Amino acid sequence: MDAYADLIAADDVLLFVNAAITATGQREFHATADQQQLSLGFLHEYVRVNYREPYAAALALDINDHNAALIIRHLLETTRDATPEQRRTEGRLIARRLALLPPQRVYRLIAELRRRKVNNRRTRAILRDWLAARPDQALDAVKYRAGLKRALRHAHLRPGHDEVGAFLFAPAAARAPYRTPLLDAWRRAHYEQGALYELPYTVAEGFAHRHGIPRGAFLDRIAPRMTALERLRLQESARGRGATVTTDLARMPLTRLATYVLALPAEDRTARRAELTAALRTAARRAAGAQAGTWGRVAAVLDDSFSAYGSGVKRRRPLAVALACHFLLDALAADYTAHWTSGRTDALLAHPHGPTPLGRRILDALDAAPEPPQRLVIVSDGWDNAPPGLAAEVLRVWRTHLDPERRTGIVHLNPVYDADGFDVRRLAPTVPTAGLRDAEDLPALVEFARFAEGRTDLAELTAHLAACTARFLAAGEAR
Repeated sequence: MDAYADLIAADDVLLFVNAAITATGQREFHATADQQQLSLGFLHEYVRVNYREPYAAALALDINDHNAALIIRHLLETTRDATPEQRRTEGRLIARRLALLPPQRVYRLIAELRRRKVNNRRTRAILRDWLAARPDQALDAVKYRAGLKRALRHAHLRPGHDEVGAFLFAPAAARAPYRTPLLDAWRRAHYEQGALYELPYTVAEGFAHRHGIPRGAFLDRIAPRMTALERLRLQESARGRGATVTTDLARMPLTRLATYVLALPAEDRTARRAELTAALRTAARRAAGAQAGTWGRVAAVLDDSFSAYGSGVKRRRPLAVALACHFLLDALAADYTAHWTSGRTDALLAHPHGPTPLGRRILDALDAAPEPPQRLVIVSDGWDNAPPGLAAEVLRVWRTHLDPERRTGIVHLNPVYDADGFDVRRLAPTVPTAGLRDAEDLPALVEFARFAEGRTDLAELTAHLAACTARFLAAGEAR
């Protein structure tokens, strides 16, 4: 009975990890935002209450920022439920994860803690250390002014230096110039157009609107102050307004780059084929690292059906993950073949269209000459509908009758959370399924997917999480 209970516990924890990787509480193709949030909220509460240590250890995995913030909030809200040893480990995990989160996400988390009146000693200490570690409090004061004010008030802290305090809490009284250049640029930008080009792009944008500066002229001059991701996001709209905003595409993260490519019209992708393909391949080789070319013969089944559009708030996100996986698998494999569900062969022109004949494409991938691939990777939301259930039957027959020795390793990676099932949708019990956030996580998730085959006990999974936690904390201490 204990062994069965351990299997159930391991399955619960794996289910939560998949959700924490994929779910963002936003609308998906098959579920509304309310459904997503209700399902995710229940899952967080259930796992935190029943498996607090694995729940906290999820912070050491490649979960998305939305769920990392939720875990941190829930742990801080329930400090009294933790043992002293758990609190020590949680505190280190929270501090390390906060350092990795985008600052705007942390400031939103602090606002939520303030709204919920979570202000225990541990919370204040963690916020104090995070604020002290911020590299430039003047930049935070300009860029995240309201968030920094709330954080200082909530943690009962003083600003890093007097000028930041005056800027935050008494800006109208500051008639004289600030000694800090960035703060003084903000002051001068109220009446001097040239000063706004000394500010971060997101701050300068408001001043440009106030001064009535034409959008094209503003983007042209503010480009040096943009981050790489801001330049990537804005370079197409800037080109339409006659401005020049450029970025080195090959230096972009692979999944971000795939999202950018899919947002371009088909004619632009065709005209820039050489440039875009080279950038995607360079990003993929960088993501593959030392594993490049070591995976042997690999086949992929990639979902570009209509549901790969995602939703209005996550446009083409599932398709972008599939496109990025396509280039990454090509870099990892010595011999690679791609099978898109639409039957198309031009990955660069991929677009969401048609039904999802996963079963047919899996047959195509496995029926390879002279022999089946060593690895089959399926990237899909799991809605097999042409005909329904064919993929599950193909995989069952393959595993039980044609390849019981498992010469072909098969894994299903799903970038979409299924709110009704509290998990990512699975294709077949005989094939492990793991949630996928970014294509860059694919190599680690293919290894992690072995835990999802239904034969893992809690002790084995706990040991794996403990190892991940140790590496995660050691990486933070080494910085």
